[in-house]
Amino acid sequence: MAPVYKVKQGDCISSIALHFGHFWETLWNEPDNTGLREFRKDPNVLMAGDEVMVPEIRPKAETGATEVCHRFRKKGVPAKLRLRVLMEDPFEEQEDKEEPKSRANQEYVLDLDGAIYRGTTDDDGIIEVAIPPNARYGKLTVGPDNTVIKVALGELDPVDQISGLQGRLNNLGFHCGAVTGEINEATQAALRRFQEEHGLDVTGQPDQQTRDKLEEAHGS
Repeated sequence: MAPVYKVKQGDCISSIALHFGHFWETLWNEPDNTGLREFRKDPNVLMAGDEVMVPEIRPKAETGATEVCHRFRKKGVPAKLRLRVLMEDPFEEQEDKEEPKSRANQEYVLDLDGAIYRGTTDDDGIIEVAIPPNARYGKLTVGPDNTVIKVALGELDPVDQISGLQGRLNNLGFHCGAVTGEINEATQAALRRFQEEHGLDVTGQPDQQTRDKLEEAHGS
């Protein structure tokens, strides 16, 4: 059996693969990781304490002419960051909040671990940036009002965890306060708003239908 790596907060398959010198697909599709793959579904959303089996590096030989420069490119590097930027009305009451609108076609500056990326959101407010697989923290400044959004990659827990559910609600503008990992009044209120907005049974409880819709709306 392959050696075991225990996932830490902020890890994802891409960052773990980079650390051990693998393609992320090699690690994710390793037969010894079948259980993890079936349980977590998304290689970019792991939980601290998950176990990843890391196989030994398999050498690969390539042939080429001598005295000639050959270029080799490592697959899976860089990774891709894709996120949707939303706009909220700060004066709208929490109970009356609707799903925020997209910040479409707005200029942005992303400072990620000291590297600067500039661009414009698309018609849906989406940003796509090629980044290092082990990128972690930064800030996104977007729009004419220079709204600043903190970025913490790999920190979002799976949606089947209360902490992951709270993080997604907050990211989508259905604020439930601090991520505590426990169902509280603020989380139930946020769930009710989300359920009402998406035509679900309004219970304030994280049933499977709500989790599935939340994961779909969030994109992961």
